[in-house]
Amino acid sequence: MTASARDPERSRLIWRCRRGMKELDLLLLRWIESDYAAAGPERRALFAALLELPDPQLVRYLTGAERPEHEPLAALIEAIAGSTRMGIMSARNPGTPAPVRGQRERARKSAVKRPRQLP
Repeated sequence: MTASARDPERSRLIWRCRRGMKELDLLLLRWIESDYAAAGPERRALFAALLELPDPQLVRYLTGAERPEHEPLAALIEAIAGSTRMGIMSARNPGTPAPVRGQRERARKSAVKRPRQLP
């Protein structure tokens, strides 16, 4: 018997994590897979309340464009976003931070050898 079959509330939350944006699905499901089991009842209820928010609001919160005023909700969102950042960093070379937006493109352009122009 799987963990989801033993915990019907967890199964319902997994179903509710299916959003209109694949990115949100992945972020929310990662938290359930990694942190749900250790979360207390208050944190689980807060996560269920978070799933009631519309997708655009969730995106603004999870990208850091906005921060909720309710401090426990802000801490949960930081945990969800932080676990994803750590997952991205560890998927690359461990201990190497992900490049800043545009840094990868600049590095690639500078590595390209351009022929010298003759006068």
